[in-house]
Amino acid sequence: MSAFESSETQALDVSGLSTDAIAELRSDHAGETGAVYIYLGLLAISKDPILRQFANAHLATEQRHLMTLNGLLPKHAQSKCLALWRLAGWSLGAIAALGGRPFAYTTIQAVETFVVEHYQQQLHLFPTPLRTLLESFCADEAHHRDEARLAAHPGSKYRLWHWLVASGSAAAVGLARRL
Repeated sequence: MSAFESSETQALDVSGLSTDAIAELRSDHAGETGAVYIYLGLLAISKDPILRQFANAHLATEQRHLMTLNGLLPKHAQSKCLALWRLAGWSLGAIAALGGRPFAYTTIQAVETFVVEHYQQQLHLFPTPLRTLLESFCADEAHHRDEARLAAHPGSKYRLWHWLVASGSAAAVGLARRL
């Protein structure tokens, strides 16, 4: 469970944050939206009980992150492209599931590797209570990355796919910061 319950999240005030900090929170919200839908897409396609258990466990964490950010970031500051992030996430999860367990794990590893780096590069923008919250999210994502890495088998043959997923994630963040 996240270090912050909903009552503590409500006490966090984002009204005084810089434009850059709000843009980063918008990209975080968009990313958590996409993450929820990655796991929903994976679960919609995969019949593999091991992969489904993995996806369900991670989905619960991503849903908590998204609910927290929904309560934190005012609607007018959220991405205007949420429908796109839902579609892109679901599609990525579905494609990952079609590729089988190692391919799905490689996909999650690529996404989460990018997400951890993304959270780490923005933490300096936030005051301590909000930074602490985002650090807890980052730790959850690092745990997901590490679980996927262990499950994917070292020396995965999907290096190009890993790069494509990470590059797509970076492009999505760039767009979400603006829209």
